[in-house]
Amino acid sequence: MIEAKNVTKRYGPTLVVDDVSLRFPVGGITSIIGPNGAGKSTLLSMISRVLPMSSGNVLVDGLDVVTTPGDELARRLAILRQDNHLTSRLTVRELVTFGRYPHSKGRPTVKDQEHVERAIQHMGLEALSARFLDELSGGQRQRAFVAMVLCQDTDYVLLDEPLNGLDLKHAVSMMKQLRTAANTLGKSFVLVLHDLNFASCYSDHLIAMRDGKVAFQGRSEDIMRPDVLRAVYDLEIAIQQINGDWIATHYR
Repeated sequence: MIEAKNVTKRYGPTLVVDDVSLRFPVGGITSIIGPNGAGKSTLLSMISRVLPMSSGNVLVDGLDVVTTPGDELARRLAILRQDNHLTSRLTVRELVTFGRYPHSKGRPTVKDQEHVERAIQHMGLEALSARFLDELSGGQRQRAFVAMVLCQDTDYVLLDEPLNGLDLKHAVSMMKQLRTAANTLGKSFVLVLHDLNFASCYSDHLIAMRDGKVAFQGRSEDIMRPDVLRAVYDLEIAIQQINGDWIATHYR
């Protein structure tokens, strides 16, 4: 279980995340939604200790993320941030292999290679595995980075806007693949998403943030309501139920 206790982040006088306490469900997909500046990505980065907290603490399976050795934490929790920049020229396969470093320490075994192949296949990258990252489209690179994170084979996977740069077909494919991984591998995914309908249709649990706080949380039917979304986004959003899914209509 991932548990955040009174987590706060300040940049000088600016309060970005304000005393957030959460227990993330084990298993399945939890999506964090909310407007720009709500603190979604900052919260995810503090959970993974990419960013230091101003106050509070985060536990992963009872281990404090601040004091737990890095290699031990990396075998339990993986994160993909929005800004993925590499200075080295790598192929897709080389990038994905980096996901095994917490296990292999740079000396991949046969088992590590099996994880690499599985992750490449899972993200549909077989035909691109020998290509260099700078030869790929933005969406293809995004899929390669997600494959690297899945290859790390942690119980908890944090993905900050994993649909960035993906066209509609590949965004749908990405969410289906994450849904399959959650269902078949028992992993716990925490995503930051801006698309309400992807969040609604593929998530088991939604967390809506605003102004650095958790405003609402619950199942899709609890969050995908005009009054709730108005309070989060300051926008009138109509909701329809289509084939059992709760769909937002806000293009007016």
